[in-house]
Amino acid sequence: MAKQSYTEKDIQVLEGLEAVRKRPGMYIGSTDSRGLHHLLWEIVDNSIDEALAGEANVIQVTIHKDYSATVTDNGRGIPIGRHKSGRPTPEVVFCTLHAGGKFDASGGYKVSGGLHGVGSAVVNALSSKVEVRIRRDGKEFYQKYEKGGSVIRTPKVINYSGNRTGTEITFKPDPAIFSTTRFDYNTIRERLKESAFLIKGLKIKLDDERNGKSETFQFKNGIIEFLEDKTKGRKSFHEPLFFEGTKDGISIEVAMQFGADSYGEDVVSFVNNINTKDGGTHETGFRAGLTRAFNDYARMKEFLKDRDPNLEGSDIREGLTAIINIRIPETILQFEGQTKNKLGTPEAKNVLESFVNERVGFFLAEKGEIANKLIDKMIRAAAAREAARKARADARKVKKIVSKKTNLTGKLVPTQKKNPDKNELFIVEGDSAGGSAKQGRDSTFQAILPLRGKVLNAERTKPEDLLKNEEILSLVHSIGAGFGQDFNISKSNYKKIIIMTDADDDGAHIQILLLTFFFRYMTELIEEGYVYIAQPPLYKVTTRKDYQYAWNDDELRELTAGKNVMIQRYKGLGEMNYEQLWETTMNPETRTLIQVKIEDFDYADEKIEILMGDQVEPRRNWIENNVSFENVDNFTLEKAEAGGDYE
Repeated sequence: MAKQSYTEKDIQVLEGLEAVRKRPGMYIGSTDSRGLHHLLWEIVDNSIDEALAGEANVIQVTIHKDYSATVTDNGRGIPIGRHKSGRPTPEVVFCTLHAGGKFDASGGYKVSGGLHGVGSAVVNALSSKVEVRIRRDGKEFYQKYEKGGSVIRTPKVINYSGNRTGTEITFKPDPAIFSTTRFDYNTIRERLKESAFLIKGLKIKLDDERNGKSETFQFKNGIIEFLEDKTKGRKSFHEPLFFEGTKDGISIEVAMQFGADSYGEDVVSFVNNINTKDGGTHETGFRAGLTRAFNDYARMKEFLKDRDPNLEGSDIREGLTAIINIRIPETILQFEGQTKNKLGTPEAKNVLESFVNERVGFFLAEKGEIANKLIDKMIRAAAAREAARKARADARKVKKIVSKKTNLTGKLVPTQKKNPDKNELFIVEGDSAGGSAKQGRDSTFQAILPLRGKVLNAERTKPEDLLKNEEILSLVHSIGAGFGQDFNISKSNYKKIIIMTDADDDGAHIQILLLTFFFRYMTELIEEGYVYIAQPPLYKVTTRKDYQYAWNDDELRELTAGKNVMIQRYKGLGEMNYEQLWETTMNPETRTLIQVKIEDFDYADEKIEILMGDQVEPRRNWIENNVSFENVDNFTLEKAEAGGDYE
């Protein structure tokens, strides 16, 4: 094999915004829907920074029919004079990486979400066009950039007599960069509503010209209303708690509430209005302060004796919903990465720990009756944790602990070769489908796990009870990566876990039960793209000469139009022989799989709690507001309201 040359001629310097177009993932994380919306957040966050500075109180976001979007605010407007480089200042902002007014506290912002000075330039680099309109200093500035910022139009500046100020940015994501350029209304809606919660009194308007939808968000009580929105319909031990203050230059708001009938933990954090989805030093400090306050109280009141170990953080946070909203000066603000999902500021840990410990301690001292109920709940959570630990230990030793009658390893039909990178696990519904799948599979890399009936609803079942269930134990053992806090994706026996159920209501219900379990106790499987849903056909259409499959009624109409055919409707996978199942649903060359992903964790978390939880009223409200009942009978509606457990 000939050696490739490597000389000084091979060293390239990417000018201007070329580096962003060459490696967009370095700047926005991905070029799928998530990266597309990241562009919008970059522009919206600039307007949010104006609101954080007290210079704007209205933000307008408009989604246009041509796949572009416009963000307008009534802030000060980007400076429009000549930069020291000789170019108009907006041109510098939109065409130069690391150019901005947020690098130090002496600039235009003491607190902001921007840090690297690349947001606007990255949006320009990854858009087919960007239009900038700015009003300030009695002038209106307009400039247009095209083809990823490689074409810069001459700016226009006109005088106007009004006193309006602000910035308006319209951008159209480049379809050559992104796998999709279609903005999702619900994704944008949730983000804008969230931002309005975080800044009291800020009005944010959203208009979608594609379908005429329009909403306005404005909340005078800020994150207290945010907390109430997240916990509506739930039973709780107390009214929402709200603490605010400033410590060492860091502004802090915390709203929190302990649920009386929930077991999960829902802590959401924000830094300078940026959702820190991966947590960071502020969340670490919050949890440490909370743990210290409750343990100190439990020992002071002798709920815990000298010989008793401290309550663990997970015991204390069981059923907790909390919102942390802090603002950090630019001088000490540190994010990990351009996408700003994790806070790295060291000072935030000590500040939050001290603040939360102090404020929660005062609350416990003042509200003794509530405090005692919470401590009792936490001690019971500790006992349940210990039981779950033992159950997980049992799950890891499952071959030894189960009897011959419930031999879990006997259910799994394993692969011949142990190669997690290539091996696939098909989770199938019932023994009939399992039989066809066993015969039809490629045994070198495809394993089959038949499940009897429906698995438990993980949203309504305690962890220790889940691990007493034979079907769940089979699933945990087959995947081989543990469960809950012990889950380790690197130990998964498969990189494709495929849910293969009948194309009917029961099949759909089994899918959502399995997805709920994965979301709650094996979250990384979904986050890393390991989970798929198989798409078996609904019909087989046979003519005198050949046959074809139809996956839906539209395809069926196309295949049968004007033809003399015989139609077979598959009521279940078990009705297919193994050759048909392989050909349509299991063969990697011909099958169709849907990959399950989490676009917005908080949104998914909320919807799973509503739809799969044990509170009927929130589910009824959601169904009434989101489902058309034209073809739904009363019996089906009652089943849905009950949460779908209707065998």
